[in-house]
Amino acid sequence: MAASIQRIGIIICRTFPVILQRNIQTQVGWLVGYRHNILIDVFIYIYKVYKYVCCCPLISRANNLNQHKGQITRLVLQRIRDWKITAPVLRLNFRALSSSSSSSSSADVTESPEVLSRYSDRPWEYSESEEYTERYGSKPVWSNYRRNHKGGVPPQKTRKTCIRGDKICGNPCPICRDPNIIVHYKNVNLLQQFISPQTGIVYDSTRTGVCMKQQKLLNKAIETARDCGKLTLVFIVISANDYSNTHGAVSATPAPSSLRSGELWYPWYGSIKPDERELARVKRIYKDFLKPHV
Repeated sequence: MAASIQRIGIIICRTFPVILQRNIQTQVGWLVGYRHNILIDVFIYIYKVYKYVCCCPLISRANNLNQHKGQITRLVLQRIRDWKITAPVLRLNFRALSSSSSSSSSADVTESPEVLSRYSDRPWEYSESEEYTERYGSKPVWSNYRRNHKGGVPPQKTRKTCIRGDKICGNPCPICRDPNIIVHYKNVNLLQQFISPQTGIVYDSTRTGVCMKQQKLLNKAIETARDCGKLTLVFIVISANDYSNTHGAVSATPAPSSLRSGELWYPWYGSIKPDERELARVKRIYKDFLKPHV
């Protein structure tokens, strides 16, 4: 029984460090060159101690134990010092690898190649697709937009931008909420939705809800489209007539009919007759200030 237990212990001490080393090398590739692993060395020396204790005579067992106990202590302290030096470097490498892998995976999830290949080169095709018709119909893209805000008074200006890095804010503007909408000077159907058909002036961002960044891109795209002839200017007929005297708002206001006929402004004012004694008293008090004909 004792021999079988001793044999099992020898087999475990021989095989366990090898298995542990293989698992570490397969799981973490950048730790392959780091040979002096503290756990592997400790198990190897435990195996040596166990072998010497089990195989050497009983007289030399105490000496072997004391000798290898000191070796194990020195080994552990040395490996701890090495680990303190190399741990920050390994930690930084691991963080860099994990961050790069997570960013690449998130980028693959957020940016689908189908959308980029379909609308990045020709963004004006999205307004002619069935997806756009089902979502917006014949209305502008900003018609059903309403920004969530705290309280009953809406913000007096839109936010600076809706997308900062890879973070998208809540309730983004009509252009930022749909990744298929791309502001381009050739995307005439989109640009016409932000121009007044009567005056040809670009709608203000407080009306459409577009963020300041997209509003700047819209203004630039509209100017470029007009320079290239993609957008037509609104034709406004300007008359050469002089409205300074003909328009009712700037001409003299005619007198009312009651004044032209000689009647009083208020019809009830002529029927009032003052008291003669009160009138004489007032004239006596203010006789120095009254006009001669009164």
